[in-house]
Amino acid sequence: MSRGKLVRWGVPMAAVAVIGAAIGAGPVIAAVSGDPVLPERSAQQLLAEAAAAVQKDGLPPMSGTVLETASLGLPALPQTASAGSPIALLSGSHEAKVWYGSRDQFRLAVPGPMNETNVIVNGDQTWVWDSQSNTATRVKIAPGAEKTHTAAPTGPSMTPQQAAEQLLSKVGEHSVVSVTSNTQVAGRPAYELVLAPKEAGSLVQDVRLALDGETYVPLRVQVYAKGSAEPAFEVGFTQVTFSAPAPENFAFTPPAGAKVEEKTLGFSKDEEKHDFAEGEVKTVGAGWTTVAVLPTPKTPAAPAQGRSEGQGQGQEAAAALDTVLRSATPVSGAWGSGKLIRTKLVSALFTDDGRLLVGAVTPEELTKAAGAK
Repeated sequence: MSRGKLVRWGVPMAAVAVIGAAIGAGPVIAAVSGDPVLPERSAQQLLAEAAAAVQKDGLPPMSGTVLETASLGLPALPQTASAGSPIALLSGSHEAKVWYGSRDQFRLAVPGPMNETNVIVNGDQTWVWDSQSNTATRVKIAPGAEKTHTAAPTGPSMTPQQAAEQLLSKVGEHSVVSVTSNTQVAGRPAYELVLAPKEAGSLVQDVRLALDGETYVPLRVQVYAKGSAEPAFEVGFTQVTFSAPAPENFAFTPPAGAKVEEKTLGFSKDEEKHDFAEGEVKTVGAGWTTVAVLPTPKTPAAPAQGRSEGQGQGQEAAAALDTVLRSATPVSGAWGSGKLIRTKLVSALFTDDGRLLVGAVTPEELTKAAGAK
């Protein structure tokens, strides 16, 4: 959805997805004990049935509580980050409330110790409410922005079975795929699709995706690091209900005395080119050992007076980066020199010639990529 651009503006929902897909470590979300009774399914059968369910009914109305946990084994990060910021999500446990009625009715609430951030989509109205700053922001989409993401070229329609076969053929190039049918998440029987890398250079042992046994909605994602008996990262429902949320969950009026702002989201072609003007991201390797190579992020300058939300998040990121770099290990080789950081699931190499290499790979894979032409 084009409203997904809202996430790029600062809503923490994307941070959960992007950070959660690659890094972290933390406690396991407790599943209800007992063996649920579900028919056995192969990976192909499971994916085909899930695709058929989505094609027929789409995502069903639902509401629930999601818990994300992360502990990277990094030095203590600055405590200035707000509860919903990407920096805060790099460590500890974080809870969010979710309500979904339809494509045009959605709400995400991220509570903090002394504040709460809400994203509310209701028809053509999109609001972001930040109780800490007492600010309600109405979000609009720039003219033409709805068309910035064009659909893929159309071709012969695929059946769910064909879609499952195509997905598994691609995944199978780099992964061993299996399914278990005795999992429970948030009290619901679920299938668990397990993807294990074939490449020895990956830090990932496996990724486990739990799908609800009735609706096939993803309920939990767990990432296990090699040599670990517990998930290194986990995000999933601790409570979920598949029924239509009450309409008042999507109603929002700025409270009396709140500061009301407007933001317009959407980028022109010139703005998109400017975003990538400082250097293009490239990748080295394939599958689970893919390494991203990009320009080293620059530290934002401090504003003369006050700070905007974007500046605040940029400064939080810069402070966290500075803390991490102080604990990095100096390394060198035929490729040059730099500083290396390794967590359970991610390695990062900051080279002295201005590159950042990052991936869920061993340091050896990073230095190999650093020397690639």
